[in-house]
Amino acid sequence: MESAAIQSRLRRIEGQVQGVQRMLDEGRACEDVVTQVLAIRSAVEQVCIGVTEQHLEDCVFSDMSPDDPRLAEFRATLKLWVRSGA
Repeated sequence: MESAAIQSRLRRIEGQVQGVQRMLDEGRACEDVVTQVLAIRSAVEQVCIGVTEQHLEDCVFSDMSPDDPRLAEFRATLKLWVRSGA
């Protein structure tokens, strides 16, 4: 994920957080608030994956081709790890 895409996602997350603040101010149903907080968490996890992938490609595995199957396997493992909540 490129820097511009990461920044775009972060701006969307910022809007989501502001939306949750409004929901709390309005006294919206707890279930609705929790649903939005979980959506924010998922979005932050995606940003984490993107930033980590970019770091791996630019810094850690810079001598590897972006199409190297080992790098693809590492990306898949990273996504599984993030989704597991570890």
